[in-house]
This record gives sequence, C-alpha cells and structure tokens, in this order.
Amino acid sequence: MSDQLHYLSISELSKLIETKVISPVEVTKLLLDRIDAIDPELKSYATVMADEALLEAGKAEEDIMKGNYKGPLHGVPIAVKDLCFTKGVRTMGGTAVLENFVPEFDATVVKKFRKSGAILLGKLNLTEGAMAGYNPRREVPQNPWRRDHWPGASSSGSGVATAAGLAYATLGSDTGGSIRHPAAVCGTVGLKPTWGRVSRYGVLDLAQSLDHVGPLTRTAIDAGLVMQVISGEDSNDPTSLLAPVPNLLDSVNKGIKDLKIGWDVEYSSQDIEADFAESMLAALSTMHGLGAEIVEVSMPKRLREYLSAWPILCSSEASDAHREFFPERADEYGLWFREWLERGTNFSARDYVRAQEARMLCNGELLKTMEGIDLLLCPSTPRAAYPYTNEDAYGPIPKNRDPWDSRFTVPMDFLGLPTIAMPCGFNKEGLPLSCQLVGHILSEPTLIQAGAAYQRVTDWHTNRPPCWP
Repeated sequence: MSDQLHYLSISELSKLIETKVISPVEVTKLLLDRIDAIDPELKSYATVMADEALLEAGKAEEDIMKGNYKGPLHGVPIAVKDLCFTKGVRTMGGTAVLENFVPEFDATVVKKFRKSGAILLGKLNLTEGAMAGYNPRREVPQNPWRRDHWPGASSSGSGVATAAGLAYATLGSDTGGSIRHPAAVCGTVGLKPTWGRVSRYGVLDLAQSLDHVGPLTRTAIDAGLVMQVISGEDSNDPTSLLAPVPNLLDSVNKGIKDLKIGWDVEYSSQDIEADFAESMLAALSTMHGLGAEIVEVSMPKRLREYLSAWPILCSSEASDAHREFFPERADEYGLWFREWLERGTNFSARDYVRAQEARMLCNGELLKTMEGIDLLLCPSTPRAAYPYTNEDAYGPIPKNRDPWDSRFTVPMDFLGLPTIAMPCGFNKEGLPLSCQLVGHILSEPTLIQAGAAYQRVTDWHTNRPPCWP
C-alpha cells in the first residue's frame, strides 16, 4: 500500500487516518519525501513548507488519537496556489515584484483548511499574475504526462502536483479556465464553483469580476469534500454569496437517471481533435446509458464575437490590480504579462463598457441555453496537452493568440456558472482528454453527483502518469 499511498483519493485516505491505520505524520513525511525526490524535475512547488507541515501533522495526529476527529480532510496533506495568502510565508503570485511579500494573515480558504485539520504542504507555482506567461524568475511546472508539454495555464502547479501524487488536493483559481485547463491536460478533476461561493479574501487578484477559487482533485467526490470545507459567506469578502452551504455530498449516490443533459453537437465537435470528438461522444453515450435524458441545445450564436470582450475585461482589471507596481516597475515583469498589463492600461473606459455589454449579452443567451436542462456537457479544452517550450512560457504574447481557444471556459466565467472538468479518455499520443459539465448557479451538488456517477462506471480518473509511479 505504501508504494501507491500518494495516489489514494481523499475519501480512501481519510478512512485510513480516521481508523488510525496510518497517521498524519506518516503520510505527510511520505509526501514531503516524494516532493523532495521528484519535484525538482516537475517544479510544481514554489515554496515547500516542510517544517510547518510536520508540526500541523503532529497536532492532527495528537487530536485524532484523543478522539477529536474533525472530518475527511483532518490529517490530509494539501497545497494551495501561490496566490493564497499564508501568514508568515511568502506569497509571490508568480511575479518578481512580490517575491518578498510575506502576508500577515491567512486567506480565508487557508483558514478554512486549517480549521478542517488539513495539512498545508506548501505553495504552488503558477503563471505570472495568474494569466498565461511566466516571469523569468519563476519556474515552469512540467506536465507529468509528458515533459515540455503545456501544463495548463495559470494553475499549472496545482494540476501537476495533484496528478503526480504530490498533494491529495490543491487549490487553483479560474478567470478564463485556469482550474479546468490544468485539470484537463494533467488528467485530474477540476471544480470551478459558482462565482462568490468561495471567498477570495486574501487571494491575489487577476480580474476581480471574473476570478473564482476552487479545487483540483483526483475524483469528483474529493472535489465535493474540499468544496464543503472552503465554501460559504465571508464577512471579509462582500462579494461572497450569502446562501447557506448544504451538504454537497447528500445526493452523491443518486446517479443521474432522469437528469436532463444539454448537448450542442456543433459546439462540442467543431475545431477540436478527431479523437477528442470521439471521446466526447463516448462520454455522452455513457451518461445516456446511466439514465440521463440528452437534450439538444444551442450555444450563443455570437459566441465568437462575445469572447473578444474577455481580453479587454481581464487585462483592464489586471492593470488595476497591479497599479502599485505597474508601470513604475514594468521591467521586473515577464514579457507576456507586461504586454498584458500594457494592453489593459491602454483600453479606454468606453472599451471596457462595451466589453461589459458583450459579456451581459453573452450571459443572457447562455441562460437561455441552460433553460430546461440540469447540466450542459462539453469539452474542457479544445485539445490535449501540446508541445510547450521555455520560449513559449517566457516569451511575449503569441501573435496568433485566439480567444476562440477559450470557448469552453470563458462563457462560464462570464456568468459565474459552476462547472466540473473530468478525465474522459486519451488521445492517440496517450495524453489525457477531459469533458466538462456545466451547472446552474449553486448547483455544485448536482455536478458532484453527476461526476461521481460517471466515475463509478469509467476508470479514466484512475490512470496515472506513467513516468511517475
């Protein structure tokens, strides 16, 4: 068991911890040793908090031995994207300008993890400012399925660490797809919650009106376990939702019989790899076989036009978030993010207002798409991981960058709809493929329910990167 302990799901590991088959100290040491052995190559961690993690593990073990078991995350080693404030531990946000920033308090999500008894192993690498390119002073996480392939945008360290058995769950953020993209190309589950369901207090901004914080895990059930802990209203974040948090796993065993799942065949098969399209049809067939009713729907007809609003909104809000450092310290930024901030600074108020109008029109049409269905099925990304060099990572914004590439993720960020990305196959090169279920506002329980049903009859989520036993 010890050889594969690092790949257990949280639900599996928590049973061993609760019944004292294994101690939090043992499992924390195991993961710290694994990080020490293979992360110098994978580069998922920006900061490893080994001493703090062992102290937390010792406290968790003491509590559990006394019968004070707090729940499924008690004693479970996790990690967070290095956007999340950690008291006394630097939070760099993938930048150089913040490399010496040491917060005086924990982000709300970190506080909630600590309250649950989870063990914080460290902070995970990301793109600069949580956008797309990397700062030359920061490292680029390596996709564990194939080196020098795209690790999935800003929450790349989170995807890599989860996939490679370097944490049992991680936190990422999603502004245009950065929970779902790394989950997809690294072969894990990613749950982007309803906007405002998880507090952003103490989490560095990319674009405030679009940012979401959520988990990357190995199973849909594990995503629910993490969401149960981190969700809820926060008085420090006025944008957090007041709606009470139900038991997110209450319906996890109900299956999906009679759920209505929307499917736009053109949207989900146009401009994607042929084997990806086949994998999506197989996922659709599986869900139909589980009793779901498949309903033909149409995505917004002007979607390509609407997507052009996202760069204007995101870069404008990012330039405001970095106003303390940019443009005065522009030379400390990487080529990619520096150009992004310059664009945001140069957009006019009229540009921003018109982009917001396009966003609202897209939201209205997407609500019509979702009318009469419980969930929408579509790909998580238009393609699997692709070759990605240091020149790509550290270089400027590609001239051929196309907003259409984010058509499966940005609309859900626009409207704040919750989604879950799950492994659904492999392409001909043996790289993971991923399907996405989109729900209505605050429908996380249904997403977890449907994801669990799909994973009970498929085994895509049980596959591990072959190079990292």
